[in-house]
Parts: sequence; C-alpha cells; structure tokens
Amino acid sequence: MTGTPVLTGPDRRAADVPVRPGARVATVVALAALAGWLTALTMPRGPITPVGAVAAMAVGVAVGVAAGYVLRSRWAMLLAPVAFAVAVELGRVGVVGPTVDRPQVSTFFGVLVLVLGRGFHALVQLLPMVLGVAVGVGLARGRSGASALRGWRRAAQWGRRGIAAVVAVGLVALAVVLTRPGTTAPIVDAAGRQVSGSVAELATVRLGGHDQTVMIRGRDATAPVVLYLAGGPGQSDLGYARAYMTELEDDVVVAVWDQRGTGTSYAALDPTATWTLDRAVADTVELATYLRDRFGQQRVYLVGNSWGSTLGVLAVQRHPELFAAYVGTGQMASQLEADRIIYRQVLDLAARTGDTALAERLRAAGPPPYRDVYVNAMLIDYYDAIGPYPRTEYFLTQGPAGIDGTGAEEYGPLDKVNKLKAMIDMGSVMYPQLQGVDFRTQVPRLEVPVYVVAGGHELTARSGAAREWFDRLEAPAKQWITFEGSGHVPHFEEFGRFREVIREVVGRHGPPAGGPAPPATAPPGGVGRP
Repeated sequence: MTGTPVLTGPDRRAADVPVRPGARVATVVALAALAGWLTALTMPRGPITPVGAVAAMAVGVAVGVAAGYVLRSRWAMLLAPVAFAVAVELGRVGVVGPTVDRPQVSTFFGVLVLVLGRGFHALVQLLPMVLGVAVGVGLARGRSGASALRGWRRAAQWGRRGIAAVVAVGLVALAVVLTRPGTTAPIVDAAGRQVSGSVAELATVRLGGHDQTVMIRGRDATAPVVLYLAGGPGQSDLGYARAYMTELEDDVVVAVWDQRGTGTSYAALDPTATWTLDRAVADTVELATYLRDRFGQQRVYLVGNSWGSTLGVLAVQRHPELFAAYVGTGQMASQLEADRIIYRQVLDLAARTGDTALAERLRAAGPPPYRDVYVNAMLIDYYDAIGPYPRTEYFLTQGPAGIDGTGAEEYGPLDKVNKLKAMIDMGSVMYPQLQGVDFRTQVPRLEVPVYVVAGGHELTARSGAAREWFDRLEAPAKQWITFEGSGHVPHFEEFGRFREVIREVVGRHGPPAGGPAPPATAPPGGVGRP
C-alpha cells in the first residue's frame, strides 16, 4: 500500500490524513518570514511602546497558532521562530544601533546589549509564538480526530497543557505589566494634600516632529523655570532628578527632558538620519520656547550636564534671548580632545601596571574617534584608575531610585528596558557627530551669564579643555565654581551646594514672571569670579 509520506519525529501521529510535508514546511516558513519582515518594517528595534509590545505578542501567538495548525507538529516551535527571526534581521539591516547590529559577546557589555535588544524581543514575541504553536497543533489534532492517548502519554499531554497554561498566564501578566505607564507623584504639603498652584506631570511635547517626554515639577507654577539637559549622549535623568534634586522643586519649576531617543522618548529615535546635532539644538530651543510661553516667563534657565552641557552651550549661542543664564556641570568643551587624553592615560596605565592585554586591546581599537560604543564602554571601566577619589553617598547608595535611576516611578516597566537600550543606541548615533565640536575655537562668546560647576575630581581629560575654553570665554558674567568632593556629576553628588548656586543665580538674574530681565553684569553673591 502506498501513499503520501507524513512527517516523522515526535509528532508522527499528528494527523490521520495524508499530508505533503514539503508544502506544509514551505507554508510555515513563508508565513513566519512574512510576519518577521513586516515586524522589521514597523518596529525595527522590537517592541518599544506599550501598543507595540501588545501587538508583538498578538502577532507572535497568531503566527504560532497558524504554523502549528498547518504543520501539525511541534517542530513548528523551532521552524516558525527561526524563520521569523531571520526575516527580522534581514529586514532591519539598515537600522543603526548596537542593539540591532551584529552581536559582540566577547565582553559583558556586549552580552548586555544582546539581552536588551534581541533577548527582550524574543521574550515578547518569540515565546508567544512557541505557545501559539502548541495551541495550533492541538487544534489540528482535534480536527483530525486523532485517537485519544492513554497511560503515560495521556499524562504527558496533560503536563504539556499545564505548562502551556502557565506560560499563557505569564504572558498575559507580562502584557499587562508592559502597558503600565510611568507616573510622577503630585507635590503635596505636610498633610499629604496636593499643593495648590503646583505642577507635577510627565508632559508629552512635540519637538522637531517627534513626541518627547518632559518631567515638569514645581511647588509654584509661577516660579522661574529651569530646563535640565542630561548627559550621555543617551542618558535619561528623570530618575536621578527625582532622587537627588527634589528639593529644587521648592525654589523653581524644574523641567527634565528625555531627549529624542532616550529613556521614555526612545521610540522617537528613528529615523536616525534626521537625528543630528543641529536638530538636537533646535529641539532644545523649541522646548525652551514652549516652557517660556507656557509658564509666562520671559526667559528660562538652562542647566546642562556632560553631553547636555555641549547641547546647552550651542543652544545658548544660537538663541541667547531665550535664556536668563546658563549653568554647566561636568562641562565639556571638546569630546575628541577628552577622548584622546583618556586614551593616552589608559595606555600609560597599562604600561605602568604591565597589563599587556589592555594595551593590545587599545592599540587594536586605535585612537579616537572610536568606531563603536564598545571601546568607550571598555574605557569607562578604567576611569577610577586614572582619576580615583573617595566616593560620595551618590555612588554608594544610588539613591531611592536605584542604580542609574531606573527604579524611579517615572519609568514604566517598558521604559526601564528602553532606558538602557537608549543609552547605547542614541549614544552611537550622536557620538560621531560631536567629533568636530570644540568650544575653544567655535564659542568665543555667549550673550548670557555663564556658570560652570566643576567637580574637584573631574577627569583632567575633560576639565582641562573646559577650563581653557572658560578662561577665554567672553560673557556678561561668568563664574567657575569648584565642588571639591565631586567628580563628573557635582549637581547630584553635592546637591545641597548646587541648590544654593541655583538659588543665587536665579536671585541675581531672575525677573518676576513675565517681567523684564535685569542686566547681567556681575556674578551672583557668594560665588564671585576667581
């Protein structure tokens, strides 16, 4: 007796009717590949929004059910995800960023990138696909009238169903969790009542055609406005600001911006071709204008840390009329110069300590500018060795928001994943664009008062060029203020002192809401120019 052959393997009893394995396999591969290709087009970085996460799970289940039903075999649990994943990778070849680029697993940082990018995507979409296959196979068997299993086989079947049920419940719970947004608590009085006239919100502001998140908090919405620019490029400081700068809300309205491609604004990263340094400066200007108009201020104050200090200086240079004063912390003047010095210092460290492996890695990477973020990540591990100093409470505890501020309630569960991915991907987009920036030659004058708060333990690679620029700078008023116990983030490490600086700067240069700006001809009291 002859007939069409059926699949062999663990599911050779899947159907009673003749089948054509080649046609079924081709159908499953085509279906999964098509879904993967469409996924690459619509969400090339994987599920990065709540809607995207739920949609990815639904697509995963649907593809899995169809694949299991067509193939009538649990081999679809392997075939469908593999075809889907290959199609996704091919469909996003042109997308920029380490989390979607070729994996590098030779270092812990490379493994972290792999887990955050492809690992999370697999959890959200491929695991539901595997579950869907199990459901699809079960439906196919039921329709084919397959004979009931007996004995241990029946027990095994019930065991598999139990596992599938547990996984299904877990995935539903994950979907619910991933849709939960971040929140920011209201500002309350001693009795726990919301303060009248206060503002506390996570605002969505459209800048440069992209929705971006701004945390705005202040006990008095008519107080002067301070716009804070985080470092990186790619860092989100919503959590840090809530952990270390909460008391500043009593003095001013604080706006902490998740720039395009960072933290809660990670979904705005693409298309990366339009995310340029010039566009970042323009976004800063747009946001300053929004804040000025919304809160009835003539000018706002600008505070920038590290990369944020680069962004801040360029924004002030372009539109000084928007800003009452500029305060820089971890001030940068030339990214390329700083990187070159750090490169030489770590090479010297390798020579002094006899670390030939480190020296070989550095020489293999070559001097800056670096071709990828993996070299920067490697060098960060040696900052303590080339610039050691006693750590403040900021480093020892990382505050109530947890390490890197990620534990703050301002980040929803999906935001927490995005925050880490954004630091990697946005940095890789913006870092190459900073190589030609050198304030020592390009920013000889600013038309607003300038205050630089420098950590006494800042890396000399950064502070040297920054001080050289500052000493040459012409400004209506300027002051270099040193916090002896700090490093690159003095505004967090010694917040009490930083708050006093902001109070004095605002007191000197701050008009009443909507009032005229006073002339800025002298530094604020208590922090006189050296």
